Amino acid sequence: MKILLLSDTHSYIDGTILKYAKQVDEIWHAGDIGVLKVTDELKDCAALRAVYGNIDNDEVRKEFPLHQRFNIQGMDIWMTHIGGYPNRYSKPIRDVIKQNPPDLFISGHSHILKVMRDKKLGLMHMNPGAAGIHGFHQERTMLQFEINRGKLENLNLVKLGKRGQ
Repeated sequence: MKILLLSDTHSYIDGTILKYAKQVDEIWHAGDIGVLKVTDELKDCAALRAVYGNIDNDEVRKEFPLHQRFNIQGMDIWMTHIGGYPNRYSKPIRDVIKQNPPDLFISGHSHILKVMRDKKLGLMHMNPGAAGIHGFHQERTMLQFEINRGKLENLNLVKLGKRGQ
C-alpha cells in the first residue's frame, strides 16, 4: 500500500501536493489542516486519514479526531498532531506509548522533518515536516512510503520547494 504523509498545510494546497496525492493508495494528514477545502481536494485524489491540530477550527475538529490508531497490513499505526518524538514525547502521549507502543508513531506540529527509530520502545517515528507555506520552516516537505505485509518500505522524502515559493 502506497502512502503519502503530510502535515501542517495551514489551509494551503497546490498542484504539486495534489500530483503526489494522486500517486498513492492513501493520504495521511497529521494535523493543522487549516480549512476543509484542503482535505476535500485530497479526498478527490485518494482515501484520506487525518487528525486535527492545534490551529484547526471547530469545523475541522468535527470532521477529524485528535488521534487515529489503526492497522494496515499488520502494522499498528498511531497518528496525532502534537506527539513529540523519541525521548521527548509530549505528556499526554508518554504513558500510553510506553504501555502500548505502535509500530509506527506519526506526529506533526513542529514543522521539522524527522524520521527516527525509538530503540527503547521498538517503534519508528515520523514527522513529515510542513507542506504549507506558513511557519518558520525553510523547506516544504512530505513523506512517501509503502507498507507491505507489515513492513515499511521505499521511504522517500518529497521536497516541495522553499516556504515562500
